[in-house]
Amino acid sequence: MGLLVYVDDIVLASNTATASQKFKAYLHDCFNIKDLGPLKYFLGIEIARGSEGMFLCRQKYALEMIEECTLLGAKPVDFPIRRKPQISRSHRPGTS
Repeated sequence: MGLLVYVDDIVLASNTATASQKFKAYLHDCFNIKDLGPLKYFLGIEIARGSEGMFLCRQKYALEMIEECTLLGAKPVDFPIRRKPQISRSHRPGTS
């Protein structure tokens, strides 16, 4: 069984449902907790379950950051810097 605690959020992982239920009952007896069901989103990571296993995605978090920087409608650029920068013989990186 694994327990991840971040401030007032707890993620509980176990190999058996019985162990999870017993531990949640114990926590509920000790503290005022609310079971939110299967994990869907935690610390900016979306969790999706499929027939092949669990998938983690940060798309929602990335979009929130882009929106916060007011860049949501920005046009993409093919490549933001020159692929083969020209270095002058008179001034090379690392020299004064």
